[in-house]
Amino acid sequence: MRRNDLPLAQIADLLDVPEGDLRDLLSGRRLPEGDTTLVALTVTEAARRIGVGRTKLYEYVTSGEIASVKIGSLRRIPAEAVNDFLARRLTARDFRAAA
Repeated sequence: MRRNDLPLAQIADLLDVPEGDLRDLLSGRRLPEGDTTLVALTVTEAARRIGVGRTKLYEYVTSGEIASVKIGSLRRIPAEAVNDFLARRLTARDFRAAA
């Protein structure tokens, strides 16, 4: 424990909240994945946002389903292209298939 760290019980006491509630709050906390302010994503970052592998994302790029740009020798996916791709994929057919 670092010198300035307080035990969770003390923190809960200082905040005047039940320790159990504070533990529940902390256990449900998710750390941010990557920088959400990026305008252009690497293929790996875009794949992670969609929840697919790099190979599958490259298939989408090659087929034109997801827009991409070359910057020098680097391939980048505009962040809005990821959102556009997902919006196009959200159809009634997709919902019926999942049910």
